[in-house]
Amino acid sequence: MDLRYDTLYIGGTWAAPSTDRTIVPVNASTEEPLGHVPEGAETDIDAAVAAARHAFDEPGGWASWEPARRAEAMERLAHAMEQRADGFAERVSSQNGMPVVVSRQLEADFPVAILRYYAQLARGLETSETRTALLGGSVEVRKNPIGVVAAIAPWNFPQTLSMLKIAPAMAAGCTLVLKPSPETVLDAFLLAEAAEDAGVPAGVLNIVPAGREVGAYLVAHPGVDKVAFTGSTAAGRAIAETCGRLLRPVSLELGGKSAAIVLDDADLDLAKIGQDLFSATLLNNGQTCFLGTRVLAPRSRYSEVVDTFTALVESLTIGDALSEATRIGPMATALHRDRVESCIAKGQAEGGRVTTGGGRPADRDKGWFVQPTVFADVDNNATIAREEIFGPVLSVIAYDDVDHAVSIANDSDYGLGGTVWTSDPERGAAVARRVHTGTIGVNHYLPDPAAPFGGIKASGMGREFGPEGLAGYLQLQTVYL
Repeated sequence: MDLRYDTLYIGGTWAAPSTDRTIVPVNASTEEPLGHVPEGAETDIDAAVAAARHAFDEPGGWASWEPARRAEAMERLAHAMEQRADGFAERVSSQNGMPVVVSRQLEADFPVAILRYYAQLARGLETSETRTALLGGSVEVRKNPIGVVAAIAPWNFPQTLSMLKIAPAMAAGCTLVLKPSPETVLDAFLLAEAAEDAGVPAGVLNIVPAGREVGAYLVAHPGVDKVAFTGSTAAGRAIAETCGRLLRPVSLELGGKSAAIVLDDADLDLAKIGQDLFSATLLNNGQTCFLGTRVLAPRSRYSEVVDTFTALVESLTIGDALSEATRIGPMATALHRDRVESCIAKGQAEGGRVTTGGGRPADRDKGWFVQPTVFADVDNNATIAREEIFGPVLSVIAYDDVDHAVSIANDSDYGLGGTVWTSDPERGAAVARRVHTGTIGVNHYLPDPAAPFGGIKASGMGREFGPEGLAGYLQLQTVYL
């Protein structure tokens, strides 16, 4: 793959960048360059915000369209993306190491489903309601689009996490400037091509790939009305501080250190639960914010739980992200691999016992691979149990009874995901409701577009998915009639 772009998608056209700086994405499996794209600068952000502002403010523009008409444009975009499904999967997997069997579902098909879901919600959107006033007469309550949205997406699920901002914002009548991560830019240009092909009105979606400094400039830009960010907790705190000073609405989907609570009646037959267990704890090479990387096991079955997860990990094929057989691909960057390896070393230094993995695959001399790793004999106060590793590393922690398990699950700075594993779904749901987290599953974990997704504590603020995700791009206006 050698994909080269020399222009940026701004205002519905391919515009020359303001500098000659470029981003060179690299294949995470082979360490080979994949091409190059322009690196956006502050001047490019100014142009993109101006285009979004014009598309929002102009008489007869996107914000004034009937929601059903916006839905038609969104469905055209969904169709154009669907036609490029193989391209999205290949570009994402090449860049960030996501196994292609995963990217086909979650980076090609799922973003299209999200777009169509919000198009459907747009068709039923009631933008005005008249109420009887308590003091006499009546009042009109309007739901207006919030304005220009700065959407900042990370590299781990670049298309899905971009669409979690684009789709509800477009449905609401907002316009956007999307800043994709420098690690995953090629798929963003494919999205731009789809938008152009679908006839998305000029300025509704603008795409400027850039690094952290330019991203900070976008967050603070005076032409932006809302910021929607997915990424690290540290970056989220900085964005929240900026938006707080500006009194600017912001939604933050940040890190996690979720618990997978294995109850004493859980069926641990991997032939039955192996795929669900894998998806809830190791999906996308562990580069997933909601994963249950703290596995809580009853002392009465502790060795069995450790053996189950060890066997699960040892069954996984490690390889090139574009191989159909691969279940675990490389880390997205060399720097990130180094960080994951340092976390593994820290876990060993603090007394954790590695039951499998712990190093690099012996048969891989290229690519940023790390063996999936299971730690036993881990205390919840250990560094690997407190900090988000964002790699294929699991810590198995013992508990005494259900109350103790819930206490351990809640003893975390984070609160994003989680699971409960049991043969009694009603019991599992009762335990799940006690866990302080934004989302949690019983015997599986899969975010659903119809239900709000997001975290509490250091895992963020605001919600994506569901009607609640759409509401985040609307602001209320009361008209006293």
